[in-house]
Amino acid sequence: MIEKIFNLKNKIAVITGGLGILGTVYAQTLAEAGAKVAVFDVIEPLNDHKLKKLSKKFPIKFFKVDIARRPQVENALKEIKKSWGTPNILINNAAIDFPPDKVGEKPEDYPIDKWNKMIEVNLTGMLICCQVLGAEMAKNKGGSIVNISSHYGIVSPDQRIYTNFFKPVSYSVTKSGVLNLTRYFATYWGDKNVRVNTFTPGGVFNNQNEDFIKKYSDRVPLGRMANREEYRGVILFLASDASSYMTGSNLIIDGGWTAW
Repeated sequence: MIEKIFNLKNKIAVITGGLGILGTVYAQTLAEAGAKVAVFDVIEPLNDHKLKKLSKKFPIKFFKVDIARRPQVENALKEIKKSWGTPNILINNAAIDFPPDKVGEKPEDYPIDKWNKMIEVNLTGMLICCQVLGAEMAKNKGGSIVNISSHYGIVSPDQRIYTNFFKPVSYSVTKSGVLNLTRYFATYWGDKNVRVNTFTPGGVFNNQNEDFIKKYSDRVPLGRMANREEYRGVILFLASDASSYMTGSNLIIDGGWTAW
């Protein structure tokens, strides 16, 4: 029974930003659980990319898609339906951010063009994917949508852990917006058996500089950053029937950051 509720056999999943650090992990997790996985990204995978290699073993297809451009999302959906059928899992993972080793403007001087770009990708793109793919799920009377937020969408960044860098105000605002985008569609599509939930991760170790890692880890009750593999379980849980009575919720896995 336990294996059955986590099994994604005969499921068709779409993951946006699927070639990124966490997107790759999410895509691999869904594929290994039995799903056919369509990866959306603005870049194309190199031959040595982990997912490119896994596509020889698992049903993984790649689509060059800018999620902020609705026609591109619609065209990709047509191709997926032609090959496999209608998707019933959507992982809205694509987002842009600025790494902590880049010089960032003070909030008072933050450029509006950067604000607009982050809104376009992190919120508008997610909305478009919900509109296009979620509507198909609603027609088919079932599906699971997982919108990826951030602990910085719940609490403000602690700017003290950054050196010569300010975490952009647009990142916090867009990741906060994800929470209510989730609630909106959860209530709207509840009677169509389309579940919509948010996953809120904390910071992930990715070879950041030692000073940042220490400062960040000192703010976490568990005393460290997350390993990307530690987020496999939550994605499988939210995508599968293991979470069949869960919608409109936010699952936080941040090592306790937001518990202070």
